[in-house]
Amino acid sequence: MPIPDYQSLMLPVLKVAAAGETRVPLAADSIADELGLTAEQTEELLPSGRQRLLHNRIHWAKFYMAKAGLIDSPGRGRFVASEAGRALLATKPKTVDVALLKTFPAFLEFYSQSATSGTEDAFPAQEAAAASDATPEEQIDAAHSVLQAALKADVLQRVLGQTPAFFERVIVDLLVAMGYGGTHERAALRLGKSGDGGVDGVIDEDRLGLDRIYIQAKRYASHVGVGRPEIQGFVGSLVGLGATKGVFVTTSSFSSHAIDYVRHLPQRVILIDGERLAELLIEHEVGVRISRVVAMKRIDEDFFADD
Repeated sequence: MPIPDYQSLMLPVLKVAAAGETRVPLAADSIADELGLTAEQTEELLPSGRQRLLHNRIHWAKFYMAKAGLIDSPGRGRFVASEAGRALLATKPKTVDVALLKTFPAFLEFYSQSATSGTEDAFPAQEAAAASDATPEEQIDAAHSVLQAALKADVLQRVLGQTPAFFERVIVDLLVAMGYGGTHERAALRLGKSGDGGVDGVIDEDRLGLDRIYIQAKRYASHVGVGRPEIQGFVGSLVGLGATKGVFVTTSSFSSHAIDYVRHLPQRVILIDGERLAELLIEHEVGVRISRVVAMKRIDEDFFADD
């Protein structure tokens, strides 16, 4: 079975907390065993890669129940069911969720304060976020993924709309941003100036110029893929130049035969398709800039520790 959402985990978390003081990792182990989750599932991370998905959902289940007075925190990182939590379990509820928590005055006060902390236009979004089965981190990661996908598509479309000369400059900017070529001026002199057949340019791999990487760049529409013959021509040029490293960049995609071909070469040839190119441009901030930064903060447990 898949990992339950955080609202579905509220009842299991409360039951574990009623058995005695515990911590999120211990509760996760107990709940994983009870639900029959696999080792892969228990190790699954949020898209951000910063926390286990199961731990995150248990944390938020615990957090919301604590706001309703069902969970107490007797010490650093520890939690246990309160008298109100034990009383609720005595009624043998079939489920515990946000709708049930709203029947507790303490949670309703917290929920109301959260819903009115923003502007009036934000009310619907805040209501939807609080009632969602996804935790806040999951909602942020999902929204970030949507924005990244849209940005990648837009970046690639903008590159395709420019001239071939502009595309070469984009590759120069990207390689320099990634640490190749030393300085932008040195990279610009190297790239696009070789004049060798099948190779668009050469760039130093490091600032000292101890090794060189040969480049082939093709600005193709998305429906025009790069096949094995073009890669073979590029590799032939590398052999003629005595080169061992090459990068073939395209705004489109590579055929399966082209991808399989480079796997068995003595030369090191890297294929960068349009999607990967867009990812690298965004990662190294070439053609994009930061629009907004949202800082996520957590309680510093060490600060509040009274040992």
